[in-house]
Amino acid sequence: MTKRSLPLSQVYRLIEPGPVVMVTTANGARANVMTLSWHMMIDFEPPLLACVISNGDYTFEILKKTKECVIAIPTVELAEKVVACGNASGRKVDKFRKFGLTLSAAERVRAPLIKECYANLECRVTDTRLVNQYNIFIVEVVKAWIDRSQKDPRTIHHRGRGIFAVDGEIIKLPSRMK
Repeated sequence: MTKRSLPLSQVYRLIEPGPVVMVTTANGARANVMTLSWHMMIDFEPPLLACVISNGDYTFEILKKTKECVIAIPTVELAEKVVACGNASGRKVDKFRKFGLTLSAAERVRAPLIKECYANLECRVTDTRLVNQYNIFIVEVVKAWIDRSQKDPRTIHHRGRGIFAVDGEIIKLPSRMK
């Protein structure tokens, strides 16, 4: 095998942390949604996640102010809407209306659920120490919803520059984790 150098600007394509998600926020009566690839699980109970949101994004402003959001997990069937949301700014457009996404009331936060998504995680920001330096919000999932009618949901994973991988074959191997 011949190895060749990879530009450092492309490393992220190799280590994307998980499925592309959608983050909803609410600024008063106005809801917003953005597409996010940069997140990771950091603890199990309570479930804590780290989300990297650019300080230039409208969602950044709202999340910093309200300290609440919903992380919605779409399936491949929503891929075009997910990408369209990621290519538009909530400062200028109501993305729910423009892209045909249905808002649904959350139980524990003001940000809305997205009805079409396979799962929705209601979250509260619990740690902002890394926000100013790295744009990292630590959020705790305070309520989780799942659409059990979606059998074998396939999520999408960003590979860079408009390329996505779709979940495929599932294998099961012995594990000590519960």
